[in-house]
Amino acid sequence: MRYRAKVEVRLKPGHSDPEGETTRQALVELKYPVKSVDVSKVYEIALEARSLAEAKRLVDEMCKRLLANPVKDNYHFEIEEVK
Repeated sequence: MRYRAKVEVRLKPGHSDPEGETTRQALVELKYPVKSVDVSKVYEIALEARSLAEAKRLVDEMCKRLLANPVKDNYHFEIEEVK
């Protein structure tokens, strides 16, 4: 079966986000009333798996092994079957 996963990786609270801070400063300079900006990465992954449970296991493994750094990142994913 074919699945599509959407994985969002973002910094854990308390970790500095220089890209978010730079973006916030630029928006303020453009006169937008922005208080904070948090940057995250989104991965869209197409994969083959025998079941939804296997797809979830594979995507979780991908996150732990490559996509997210467990020291500084949290991640969340959603998976849907592609017909």
